[in-house]
Amino acid sequence: MSAPAIDSLLLRCTPAAHETATTLAQTALALLRQDLADLRLLRVAQQPEGIAYLYFALGNPQPLSADQTVQAERRLQSAGLAACELSRLQLVMHCTGPALGEATPVHYAVEMDPESGWQDELFAWYDQEHLPGLASVAGTAQAFRYLNLDHGPLSLACYDLVDAEVMGCPAWLAVRGTEWSARVRPHFTNTRRTMFDTQALP
Repeated sequence: MSAPAIDSLLLRCTPAAHETATTLAQTALALLRQDLADLRLLRVAQQPEGIAYLYFALGNPQPLSADQTVQAERRLQSAGLAACELSRLQLVMHCTGPALGEATPVHYAVEMDPESGWQDELFAWYDQEHLPGLASVAGTAQAFRYLNLDHGPLSLACYDLVDAEVMGCPAWLAVRGTEWSARVRPHFTNTRRTMFDTQALP
């Protein structure tokens, strides 16, 4: 089977006490560009003194196999990013919101594996109702949904927000509180919900 065309990469890592996520991102970008010359850093997101999610985008989608990803991950690990995980991401949907162009110091990520037999409906809900709905809320700049082809969970939905309080506003809660949401949300498994601070790109 041929390797899928990949447009993005996700590097999960935990910076050491003397490092910043931005410094790690620059190191990783230089190493990854040895094989992917048109790679660029898209976003640096980190929990306070915790895990960082570094997003990279390819200039053009290109075939990238699991073996190639493992080799790149090992190169990063041998260069000192010992606990890192590198995953291929396939972009499923990208929505822009009312706050596009504003500063977005908050990045919120929701990861999950669909329960067996529920993938089609969960993905339809995300793409037809949930992601576009949350993207339309005031204070949301962008929303993305990816498939994580390597380390999982499979579905990664993420949102760039002007403030964490956006997630508590009536419009956001209304999108989360629909009948369809109530029906499908219990069928998330291996769920991770993570709030990050974003860092300025170098």
